[in-house]
Amino acid sequence: MGRNREPAMSLFLYHGFKWSVVSPVLHLYLRGRIYGAEQVPQQGPLLVVSNHASDFDPPIVSNCMQRPVAFMAKQELFQVPVLGTLIRWYGAYPVKRGTGDRAAIRAALDSLANGWAVGVFLTGTRTPDGRVTEPKLGAALLAAKAQAPIVPVSLWGTQEIVTKGKRVPRPVPVTIRIGELIQPPPSTDRAQLATVTQHCADIINKLHALGR
Repeated sequence: MGRNREPAMSLFLYHGFKWSVVSPVLHLYLRGRIYGAEQVPQQGPLLVVSNHASDFDPPIVSNCMQRPVAFMAKQELFQVPVLGTLIRWYGAYPVKRGTGDRAAIRAALDSLANGWAVGVFLTGTRTPDGRVTEPKLGAALLAAKAQAPIVPVSLWGTQEIVTKGKRVPRPVPVTIRIGELIQPPPSTDRAQLATVTQHCADIINKLHALGR
């Protein structure tokens, strides 16, 4: 039986980081608009599936869910003193990029079993315009194995925060749209996974097309 809420340390870190850094940057510097936040369940396992165009996407998504979201983080970050401990406490789990990391999949399933929200970028990597063009089946597979509902999220404008050759984040407008819950695939049958994955992609792209 899952705990249906995040550990106290993760909640402390989440709220501290959210209100001191992420929320001010999102709302004041990036003029963030959030639509559909009321549709996010605040307890129980949840797959948060979104498009991906910026390194800023994970904290922005977590901020808009009003609960911590455990994202995969490249394994090298966990070797950095202090940072490795903090991101682990915050719910991140390591993955070896470019491989089918079974440990990362197991960590995601364990988080879901304990009532966490787990974030997955549908394309697996950043896209230049934020649209979902080649969705991967990983999110649907996790949802099917954990029988966790899926919430689709569209991030609009984040690809402009840091552009090529620039280091300082730009004060560009960002919009986050959160769609209605999607039920998980009834099984891990590939055809069913593909159907749900494409449904997620279509919804995210439709929300993205609404723009600002």
